[in-house]
Amino acid sequence: MTLGQFKEIFDQYYTPIKNFLYYKCGDVAMAEDLTQDVFMKVWDKREEINQETVKSYLYTIANNMLLNKLRHNKVVMNFAEKNKDKRNEQSPHYALEEKEFKAELEKTIGDMPEKQREVFLMNRIDELTYKEIADRLELSVKAVEKRMHGALGYLKEKIKYKI
Repeated sequence: MTLGQFKEIFDQYYTPIKNFLYYKCGDVAMAEDLTQDVFMKVWDKREEINQETVKSYLYTIANNMLLNKLRHNKVVMNFAEKNKDKRNEQSPHYALEEKEFKAELEKTIGDMPEKQREVFLMNRIDELTYKEIADRLELSVKAVEKRMHGALGYLKEKIKYKI
């Protein structure tokens, strides 16, 4: 795909993709950010894109990015909710450590390879079994186990604090 072809696709689909994401999430800023991420991914994968299926490819990427973002936000909210009572009783030092840990955890999950992150979030956030994940992703249970093992190993390696 040439720069000119990319520009045509961008001009044609930017607003519809942004609107699609806005309708699904209800947050204009998030929709704009995700739309930009969609087109960055398209640019990165430009050599692999089939011009005939670019529209469905864009919507698939947009939907997957939104789902990943919502799962990520759910992790953060669940963590905050579980630790709400503790926060009121904690020292400022503990609160700072907690904030640093949450930031590091969010970054580490965000940096995790996409396939591992997807399985990890589906299991830990959506509370799906490996079998349910395998069915949704059209994988074997063994492949899901391998991805989850990789995700947990990745977290263990990257997180400096003891959980």
